[in-house]
Amino acid sequence: MTALSEPLTLGSGAVLPNRIAKAAMEELLAVPGQLPGDALFTLYRRMAAGGAGLLLTGHVMIDRRAVAQPGDVVLERDTPLEPFRRWAEAGRAAGGRIWMQINHPGRVIPKDLARTTWAPSAVPIEVGGLSSMYPTPRPMGERDIEEAVERFAVTARRAREAGFDGVEIHAAHGYLLSQFLSPLENRRDDRWGGSLANRARLLLDVVGAVRERVGTDFAVGVKLNSADFQRGGFDTDDARDVIKMLAGVGADLVELSGGSIESLATAGAPADGRTLAREA
Repeated sequence: MTALSEPLTLGSGAVLPNRIAKAAMEELLAVPGQLPGDALFTLYRRMAAGGAGLLLTGHVMIDRRAVAQPGDVVLERDTPLEPFRRWAEAGRAAGGRIWMQINHPGRVIPKDLARTTWAPSAVPIEVGGLSSMYPTPRPMGERDIEEAVERFAVTARRAREAGFDGVEIHAAHGYLLSQFLSPLENRRDDRWGGSLANRARLLLDVVGAVRERVGTDFAVGVKLNSADFQRGGFDTDDARDVIKMLAGVGADLVELSGGSIESLATAGAPADGRTLAREA
């Protein structure tokens, strides 16, 4: 039996000093300019002192025009790196590793923040009386998709330059890459929609582009829903198949989660008894 205290060597050659990880949580602690600041540095020094081998940051947005919440951090091509270097140093203060989770929210952007509301299809968010908070998204064209892939790759490269040990690509919880995976939200009839292979194409292209940009010796993970917790949505069989696909494009590990803005298991409110029974 392997002990939690034993190191874990990943496919890229990256080594985690133990097998305990702090999962990502949206901190909402950005300072003006959508940058990390003293509150994040203090938080991550304290988290690092807890001894986890891996700290995963809350999601960092790849596009300043598209943030899920006003307090989200953004890292783009021209963003100053010094605050991110301080963040990475705080996360490594006790000898562990820190990975930056990188994300695009797609359609999950409140109207008062919405400048770029992308999605695979023009499917509005349905959350009862709160639905009006979110605009109907604009379906992405080929150029939009190419830009999204490039933005993920640029942010990953800049995370490496700032001293992070890896990145985790967010493809869960109903954000952009998760939206492409979902047959409920992705209603395209081109090469980006229809079959699971087509719906997974954007995620695989993003992972491949990130791996190419950061090199072979930098950790690349993916956060993936085990299921969307919506009937007719992305499910456990889909997840199993996508994990097999990810093994061929340079992903080091997959973190499994579940739910979306329309099925908030992530907020402690599973959609039904079936979801509750399989939460573990």
